Amino acid sequence: MASHRKSRSTGTRVAGIRTPALATAALTSVALLSQTANAAPSDDRPSLEEVEKKVDDLYRQAGSATEKYNAAKEKTSKQRKKVDTLLDDVAKRTQKLNDARTELGSFASAQYRTGASVPETATLLLADSPQDYFDQNQLMDRLTGRQKTAVDDYVTQQSETMKKRQEATEGLDTLTDSQNDLKTAKSTVQKKLATARELLSELTAEEKARLAAIEKKKQKEAARKAAELAKQQAAEEAERKRQEEAAQQQGSGSSSGSSESSAPGSSNGTQAQKALAFAQAQIGKPYVWGATGPGSYDCSGLTQAAWKAAGVTLPRTTYDQVNAGTTVSVSQAQPGDLVFFYDDISHVGLYVGDGKMVHAPKPGAYVREESIFYDGESSIYSVVRPA
Repeated sequence: MASHRKSRSTGTRVAGIRTPALATAALTSVALLSQTANAAPSDDRPSLEEVEKKVDDLYRQAGSATEKYNAAKEKTSKQRKKVDTLLDDVAKRTQKLNDARTELGSFASAQYRTGASVPETATLLLADSPQDYFDQNQLMDRLTGRQKTAVDDYVTQQSETMKKRQEATEGLDTLTDSQNDLKTAKSTVQKKLATARELLSELTAEEKARLAAIEKKKQKEAARKAAELAKQQAAEEAERKRQEEAAQQQGSGSSSGSSESSAPGSSNGTQAQKALAFAQAQIGKPYVWGATGPGSYDCSGLTQAAWKAAGVTLPRTTYDQVNAGTTVSVSQAQPGDLVFFYDDISHVGLYVGDGKMVHAPKPGAYVREESIFYDGESSIYSVVRPA
């Protein structure tokens, strides 16, 4: 006789133990959840390292845009002065043209009152091209000496006034383009900085502490590199002096000639000291993009102001300052030299000595002294000694 009992589920075995089907399903779910947790984080937030790199990139991009803003601002300022000069010239020439027109008008009135048969002078005032009018009507043959002088003056004034008006129109168009470039650069800087601030604001207190620790580690490494450079420079200087003393003892060359040949830039040493002293006096003042002092600076604004205090005029932007002197190696850097950074030459500082510089770093920071290796040795573009 057949059994009426329902057959029991065989289930599966786990570690040699047969388990019910329900338990098997639960274990499977747990395993899937565990795999999912291990496969990806629970949210899409970037890692702290990614945030740090993104913020650094944004600050660098903002720095580059700041230099473009500085260039556009300088160009706009020069163009505005040029246009103002042109408009002033147009106003003066227009007045002279009006005076010449008035004199011609007096001749026309006199002719009309006396019943003269030469009314062409009055018609001349309405002509678009006075010279063509003269050529077609042989008016000049029928004018007196004084009238001819007045006509010549009128033609000259009209021609020069039209030319200056055209130059002013073109100047205004160029000024509009410069102003648009200025607005674009300003907007770019603001957007980059806003994005950087937003990323930093989303960090937790713990993440900010970790980020500070990473920055401290970078500064420690930069200081180590600066110390190495200082040691190298000291050794080279000691060797230079040794060779100089040896040359003096052997009587080969005068001490003054040897000093000049072995100490490049010594002629502007006093100026370099003045520039450096000015820069160091600005330590603690805030970085503000586009600023040239005295209360705040951006990087090129600080170096420009420092060398101006020493009587040397540098261009406004890093792109131009990098060409305003003699390029030397990092190991030959002397106090007052300009140290440029990144392939786009978007940052600059003033060399202090011992591998350090004074610079206006970035938004939210202050003018400070730190290692020229603050962003790694590869970030250094060149060293320039201002002419």
